[in-house]
Amino acid sequence: MATRMKDIAVDLGVSLMTVSKALRNHSDISEETRARVLKRARELNYEPNWIARSLATRRTYMVGVVIPDLMHSFFAEVAKGIARHLDPLGYQVVISNTDENPAAERRQVDLLVARHIDGLIIATALPSWKLNAHPAFESRATPYVLIDRLPAGLEANYVGVRDEELGEMATAHLLAQGCRRVAHLRGPATANSAGRVRGYKRALSRAGVEFHPEYVVQAGGGDMSGFTAMQHLLSLPSRPDAVFCYNDPVAAGAIQAVLESGLQVPADVAIIGAGNVHYSDQLRVPLSTIDQSSGLLGEEAAGLLVQCIEAKTPAKHSHILIPPRLIVRDSSRRAALRT
Repeated sequence: MATRMKDIAVDLGVSLMTVSKALRNHSDISEETRARVLKRARELNYEPNWIARSLATRRTYMVGVVIPDLMHSFFAEVAKGIARHLDPLGYQVVISNTDENPAAERRQVDLLVARHIDGLIIATALPSWKLNAHPAFESRATPYVLIDRLPAGLEANYVGVRDEELGEMATAHLLAQGCRRVAHLRGPATANSAGRVRGYKRALSRAGVEFHPEYVVQAGGGDMSGFTAMQHLLSLPSRPDAVFCYNDPVAAGAIQAVLESGLQVPADVAIIGAGNVHYSDQLRVPLSTIDQSSGLLGEEAAGLLVQCIEAKTPAKHSHILIPPRLIVRDSSRRAALRT
């Protein structure tokens, strides 16, 4: 016989309402009680009756996740974090990939909303005015949370890393290694890329190092764009002695370009990325990086979205900013070479 919510309630000595609220991540339930209920539900192989539940609640228990690059380890880890939080609550996660294409993003959002999903989690490629003009967001009929990118001027629930702090942390680390010609391979035209540029400039200013516009080069978000952008930096009359890269794939391409030119990393050019993707410590030169806690970011976004879905009245927009963490590996350890 299938396990019922009533069975879990009797087993734990709590009310049926407590079990129901815990399984729905209701804010009335403490974290300790929620954890006990979810643990026992898994142990008893509890499976909700989704058809009855949907009819009773007028929900589909589906959440749409719209991301720009599913092959990117960062977004893959974010998606895993989202699923890790939503799965015990009975939500199905539907993932759409947009390849950083605004038109594809709008199309995917339309399709997901048409399926009557309960909420959306989006890493948007759209500028703020286009996002605001989207019918799904203009009406606010579908709860949504933005992740990783928050377009300027947009009022929305958001979970991301402190991008300015990330940019400043990465650049300050390179400066601490004795580097003074620090370049930046910036990412696509998204809000998080702009924040990292501001952090980069702030670190230079605080260290009294002159900013050179030619040292900021557009690199997109992949390894091939990082390779090409790094080749350009190496061709400058006064090439940089360090590079802060928008993300780890860009940094991987930059390392390859430096090594193919006959120079050494970090002796000639120190390099740091961002993201701490799973292969960052396995490159020819293990990559220094800034960890963005991608899995935690996904979990926090999912938790915030569930709160929005459960809310009976509109709530003030919430921003959850995850602090970056420096991870030093061989690609930037120039100070060690001088000792």
